[in-house]
Amino acid sequence: MNLPFYIAKRYFKSKKSKNIIHLISRISVIGIFVSTAALVILLSAFNGIEQMVTKLYTDFDADLTIRSEKGKTFNQNFLDFSKIKAVNGITNYTKAVEEVVILKHQKKYVNASLIGVDTNFLSMANMKDHLVDGSAAFYDDEQPQALFGAGLLDKLDGYIPQRFAKETILFHVPLRDGKLRPGKSPMSKRIINAGGRFTYNREVDNQIVLVPLSLGIEMLNYKEDITAVYLSVDSTQNLSVVKRNLQKILPNNFSVKTNFEKNELIFKTSKSERLIVLVILLFVFILSSFNLVACITMLYVEKKKDIKTLYSMGIDKKSIFNVFFYEGLLISGKGIILGLLVGYAICFFQVYFQPLEMPNSGGEHFPIVPTLTDAFLILISVSTLGILSSYLPTKLLFRKHNTNYFFKQ
Repeated sequence: MNLPFYIAKRYFKSKKSKNIIHLISRISVIGIFVSTAALVILLSAFNGIEQMVTKLYTDFDADLTIRSEKGKTFNQNFLDFSKIKAVNGITNYTKAVEEVVILKHQKKYVNASLIGVDTNFLSMANMKDHLVDGSAAFYDDEQPQALFGAGLLDKLDGYIPQRFAKETILFHVPLRDGKLRPGKSPMSKRIINAGGRFTYNREVDNQIVLVPLSLGIEMLNYKEDITAVYLSVDSTQNLSVVKRNLQKILPNNFSVKTNFEKNELIFKTSKSERLIVLVILLFVFILSSFNLVACITMLYVEKKKDIKTLYSMGIDKKSIFNVFFYEGLLISGKGIILGLLVGYAICFFQVYFQPLEMPNSGGEHFPIVPTLTDAFLILISVSTLGILSSYLPTKLLFRKHNTNYFFKQ
């Protein structure tokens, strides 16, 4: 065993009395342990929240969306859909029309975002997994029906009957060339059955109503025009690479956006919050390390006579320096190891037994996702800080107090 390490472990710990140095060293271990465990738990929690947010916003939003840069709509014949479908990674697509409409049910009027899409969209958006009630279909006995966000239908005081009768909603849709004229409305009206109610996230639930593409085109009088093309991408493919390949085959003045770019603010905010928490907890770790600095300082002052003794036994200056350095490493190492073990134990307990539930979630457990990447990040970060917290105060002490005094011949 390395001699300085042995001395740090045995010689300086030989007294059994509980003095102030032992107390401060225990406080140092506890501080480092708590801050390390907090890093593990909070980063795993942010992973879970980020995964949950990603699912909420990527299930409904298509992986890629094609739009015209010149205007709101474009003629669908401008695009070669056979080439689009042939791009490596593209698994499905749907044409779409989008418009802001006014919905009326009884005496309730509500603004909504109407989206007309092909039936493909229902599988692309995993509609069956998000359906609250009703059916995940655009047609019932060949009659078109609409699917409503749960919050939107609630605003209209509407519901989905379980048997026999159908709930009907009046759609006020702006005409493409509609103008305000005496005796003529700039909007068309259409009564449509409510076929189902879905929930994804608050924004979608409170604003979106889905109708069949053909019905949407008919109500908006778009004819050959559409607003966008939604595409799904194989999960094994790199989304950015597929986007670049797709952009190459599109005509000029057409752009492609990923679902992450569409909800850029949400995803960037989530990542920024994670980074801020990491930095704050590392500062907490540094503050906890000040106890370690105090412990090394007090140990140094107390052991001045012992340093002389060790020197007389033949130990050189470097070895004595290593004694105090290894003492700091022992304290910080104990706290780091305990923090990692306890932190990940709590995370896996939540993953497998789910004792903690999210508030107002109807019993859904709080998401925790521990990752190997975070484990390495935490281990490297806290180990580096632990080494610096042991090395720097020891170096400064030896320099400030002129330890050459102990090595005079």
